[in-house]
Amino acid sequence: MIRRSTLREQLADALREEILAGRLGPEGEFTVREIAEHYGVSATPVREALVDLSAQGLLDVEQHRGFRIRRFTLDDFRHMVEALGIVSDGLLATDGVLDPDRAHHDAFTSVRRRAAAARQAATAGDLDVLIGYDLRYWRELDALTGNPHIGEFLDRLRVRCWAFTVFFLRRRPELTAHLWAGHLELADAVERGDRADTERLLAAHRAHILALAARLAAHPGP
Repeated sequence: MIRRSTLREQLADALREEILAGRLGPEGEFTVREIAEHYGVSATPVREALVDLSAQGLLDVEQHRGFRIRRFTLDDFRHMVEALGIVSDGLLATDGVLDPDRAHHDAFTSVRRRAAAARQAATAGDLDVLIGYDLRYWRELDALTGNPHIGEFLDRLRVRCWAFTVFFLRRRPELTAHLWAGHLELADAVERGDRADTERLLAAHRAHILALAARLAAHPGP
């Protein structure tokens, strides 16, 4: 049972985790009533949460039928990664991109903890743990810019990228060992203020996930 304080947000978070965990497949359809019965809540907060997830691009609305998990194509993935790159490169081209009130030693200590946990999970092929720490890592790193609108935009793109990837990785679990694990190196480059190294690592990250996505889409498994 979900607590009824901030029920809309909690339901949206819970359903987002279900999608990223691969427990709600892209072919699956469901209704407001089914979700409400599953969580033991009324229809109104469920409908609100599903509308929120639709606005985030994770769900498609099936007219007169309910909702469906959105299935992203490889072209969608490539376009999302391209958008991530454009924004990241734009930030790097800006002098004083880091907010000095946020980019202090304690902030980077927290980012490094997320980075270490994400790298360990990636190395171990623990997909559920990796997704959680990876998203938290990027959120904290983005927050150092002090611009919440950019952070929100990038976070939504990364969630959608994971929604694409996880669908295939559940069918090709052996490929989890090939997930990107350069979180610590990137955090170090950002803290040093090394723009060239940061740019190189971000480009390597994009190339890595694009190559893996193409491999997954070409051989999706059973």
